[in-house]
Amino acid sequence: MPEFTILAVVAAALLFDFVNGFHDTANAIATSVLTRALSIPMAILMAAGLNFLGALVGTHVATTIGRGIVDPKAVTAEVVLAALLGAVTWNTITWYYGLPSSSSHALIGGLVGAVSAANTTILAQGGSFSYSWHYSEFNAAGLGKIGAALVISPVAGLLLGFWLMILLMWVFRHARPARLNAWFRRLQVLSAGFMAFSHGGNDAQKTMGIITMALVSAGLLGSFEVPVWVKIACAATMALGTAVGGWRIIKTIGRNLLALAPIHGFAAETSGALVIQAATHLGLPISTTHVISSAIMGVGASRRLTAVRWKVAGQIIGAWILTLPLCMLLGAVAYWVIA
Repeated sequence: MPEFTILAVVAAALLFDFVNGFHDTANAIATSVLTRALSIPMAILMAAGLNFLGALVGTHVATTIGRGIVDPKAVTAEVVLAALLGAVTWNTITWYYGLPSSSSHALIGGLVGAVSAANTTILAQGGSFSYSWHYSEFNAAGLGKIGAALVISPVAGLLLGFWLMILLMWVFRHARPARLNAWFRRLQVLSAGFMAFSHGGNDAQKTMGIITMALVSAGLLGSFEVPVWVKIACAATMALGTAVGGWRIIKTIGRNLLALAPIHGFAAETSGALVIQAATHLGLPISTTHVISSAIMGVGASRRLTAVRWKVAGQIIGAWILTLPLCMLLGAVAYWVIA
């Protein structure tokens, strides 16, 4: 396999990692910025640093991405490159329109689409077309586990956000609003840091898994084990993307979705981070965007259903639903162009 192809895969993977950090900055700091618990410069610095540290913690999610979807020895560098290009394209589009969508869905959809395109044979005979699809490369059990995690995690975020907010309102029911806001504005610094650390731990590992998959498929690694340089490169690139920031999405998550006070931001960030930490411990790649958005909805619903701006929530959910099939299409098209 030509060296420039592997270099192109690594470059595309790090570009995806950068865009992921850029796109998902809002996950960690939107609520803290908009409740004025943190200034914008301090929030960016904290989120970037903790994203970097979180990314270095483990490789369980990287292993699931690299081995749980397809056999890394059964794919080519062109397949991996096509998957990354499809995911980056979708993340850029959703960033432009200010829609918080899932980088996990984008990457998995792009990979499934690219692998499917590589294993689809199209025949043209007498003006008619027929095709056959070879699916033996897919890990059905792994895809099922990942799919279940992607569906269950937002529900978990919503429910945890709802009940944590109920608990906080009961515990502090006699507190004066001004004092309560002052307390939770300080506590939000901790919850935002927890969310940033958790985001780095789950999301950066997805890129580590993709790069390691490409190295195994090229024969440069004998077994699937994430090299140290891949960990550091992915952690640093995500931190850099986080530092650049995605302010369009911060507005959608923090201001358009729900009018936030510090106690709401604390409940949403803590709930989201707990769900992400649990998934990372189990090696499950999930959408941090979905989880934090759902947690915010759960927090809002605990007050009253009308507290959530459901029209904006519907637009976000629509982007979630479209991400997987459209990224499958983008990954397939990218493969056909490259191949």
